[in-house]
Amino acid sequence: MADSFSKKENNKKKTKRLQDKQSRREDRKSNNNKGKSLDDMIVYVDVNGNFTSVPPHLQNRDEDLAAAKKSRSTVDAEDTVCSGTVTYTNEKGYGFITEDKTGENIFFHQGQISQPVSKHDKVSFTKESTLKGDRAINIIKK
Repeated sequence: MADSFSKKENNKKKTKRLQDKQSRREDRKSNNNKGKSLDDMIVYVDVNGNFTSVPPHLQNRDEDLAAAKKSRSTVDAEDTVCSGTVTYTNEKGYGFITEDKTGENIFFHQGQISQPVSKHDKVSFTKESTLKGDRAINIIKK
């Protein structure tokens, strides 16, 4: 007895799924990422804290340290007066200033303010680098 139309269609779909599955299996075998060598998986950290593929004994640490110190000293030398807008203040005595040039949020504490400031006040200040980031000192309300 002959198969019905729907049985033939189901058999076609079944064979198509099996062929697709077989082709996916072959693709996985040919594009296998397993078995990489240890050297391909290792990542090192340079003096500046960036990831690199160069091992530490081949890195030029002296030049990197000198360049890092030089860039830090130029940042420290830029202790010029900056301007910004107070974006947040808290009754506990701290807040944040958004710098006009860079748009960076800079922390300040009440002890560094010459006169009381509130939100949206224009101020001028000097930036100081700390371990946690920049902070505003010598804040003067405009």
